[in-house]
Amino acid sequence: MTTIKDGEYTATIYKLIKDGQYVEAIHILNGQLQKHTKSRAALSLLGYCYYHIQDFTNSAECYEQLTQLHPEVEEYKVYYAQSLYKAGAYPEATKASFVLDNPSSHIKMIKLQACIKYCEEDYSAAKSLLEQLPQEDPDYVYNTGCLLYQDGKYEEACKKFTSALQVLGYVPALSYNIALCFYSVKNYAQALKYIGEIIERGIREHPELSVGMTTEGIDVHSVGNTLVLHHTALIEAFNLKAAIEYQLKNSKGSQEALTDMPPRSEEELDPVTLHNQALLNMDTKPSEGFEKLAFLLQQPSFPPVTFGNLLLLYCKHEYFDLAADVLAENAHLTYKFLTPYMYEFLDALLTCQTAPEEAFRKFDEMNGKLTEQLRKLAKQVPY
Repeated sequence: MTTIKDGEYTATIYKLIKDGQYVEAIHILNGQLQKHTKSRAALSLLGYCYYHIQDFTNSAECYEQLTQLHPEVEEYKVYYAQSLYKAGAYPEATKASFVLDNPSSHIKMIKLQACIKYCEEDYSAAKSLLEQLPQEDPDYVYNTGCLLYQDGKYEEACKKFTSALQVLGYVPALSYNIALCFYSVKNYAQALKYIGEIIERGIREHPELSVGMTTEGIDVHSVGNTLVLHHTALIEAFNLKAAIEYQLKNSKGSQEALTDMPPRSEEELDPVTLHNQALLNMDTKPSEGFEKLAFLLQQPSFPPVTFGNLLLLYCKHEYFDLAADVLAENAHLTYKFLTPYMYEFLDALLTCQTAPEEAFRKFDEMNGKLTEQLRKLAKQVPY
C-alpha cells in the first residue's frame, strides 16, 4: 500500500486497519480526503476499509475514482468490478468487467462474469462462462457444484464441493455448502456435523466475534458485518442449524441457534436471519414478525420462502384481507415463489371468506387431484 502524504495520520491509520478497526480508519481517511480530494493513498485505503466492512457501494465509489485517476493500474479496475458485484449492481459490474479483458485479468473477468450471471439466475450463461475455465481450477469445481445444487442435483453438488475442499483445504463456505446439500436431502446428522466444525473453528479462531455470548445473557456490542465475519460462514451455519432444529420440532434449539450467532444490531441483519427471527418469534411477537416479513418483501432480494410464509401466517392469524392484498400487490411473485398447489390452496382459503360455496368447489377439485396422485403412487409401490 502507498503512504499518505500527511505523515501524522499514517501510523494511526495503518494500526487501525491492522487491528480491524475499519470504521475508525474510515473516519480519519474521509477527513484526509477533504484536504486532498484526489489522494491516491487515501482513496485506496478507504476503498479497502469499506470493502472489509462490506459497504460495497462506497467501496465501489472509491475504486471508480481511482480507475479514472490512475487508469494504468489494473488492480483498481478489478476491485471496482468486484465491489459493484458485491453491492448487487450486476449490470454495472458486468460493464466494468469487460474492461478486464486482457491477458493478466482474463480469468478473473470470466470468474466474475460467471458469478454475476449466477446471481442474476441466468444459470445457462453462468455454465457457459465456467466452461471457459480450466477444469482443474478449484473455482471451476466449486462453482460447478453451485450450479448442480441449483439444479436440484444435491448429491452431485456435494461431490464437487468435497473435491474442492480436498484441493483448497478447509474453507468455511465450502463446508457450509456441503452441509446445505445434506440438509436438502434431509440428512440432518451429516449436515450438523459440518455445521459443528464451522462453529467450533469460528469460536477458536475468532473469539472477538462473541459466539454464544448473547444466549448466555452477556451484554455484548455488535461485531458488525465485517469481511472476517463473512469468511467464517458463522451466520450461514447458525441459520442452517436453526432451520434443522425447526424441522426436528426443537423450538428451543432453533431459538438458541439464532441467539448464539455473532451479535449484530437489527439494521445489520442479513435477510435470512431477519426471516428466521420473524418465523421463530411469531407465536410470541406476531406484530414484529409480520413487520419483518413485509419489510423483506420490499427488498431487492429475500429468501424465496418469505412470500409464501407471509401469506400462510396472515391466514393462520386470520388476517385474510391482508393476505389478499399482498397476493394482489405481488402477482409477479406468484409463479416464481409459490407452487401450483400452494397457490390453489391460498386462493381457495381466501375465497372462503366471501364465497364459501365456490371455495368448497375449489377445495373439492384439489382433493380430487391429490387423490388421483395417491392412486398413481400406490400403483408404483411393489407388493
